[in-house]
Amino acid sequence: MKNKKLGIILSTPPEEKNLALVVSLATEARRQGIGVYLYLIDDGVKHIDHPEMTRLKETGVKLFLCAYGAQRRSIPPSDKAAFGGLVVLSDLIKGCDRFITL
Repeated sequence: MKNKKLGIILSTPPEEKNLALVVSLATEARRQGIGVYLYLIDDGVKHIDHPEMTRLKETGVKLFLCAYGAQRRSIPPSDKAAFGGLVVLSDLIKGCDRFITL
């Protein structure tokens, strides 16, 4: 599975419990050697401070955060993720073999 890429968009708030599914998918993909690109958007940006985000980054998951969504929710820029916009998201969608939205 080398050179395969999985993209995941997480747009739901922490109360929706989709983070556990994202973590499972990303962890299994990384175990198989698949590149994982996680983009947090809308209320999904609220997950940025969750310890699982740090753990996922440590396993090689590339983490992106919607800059507009973060600004609207008073989340300051940091090095926890690459802050970007729709151009970044569009490039991720085009560059991944599979894309999942939650």
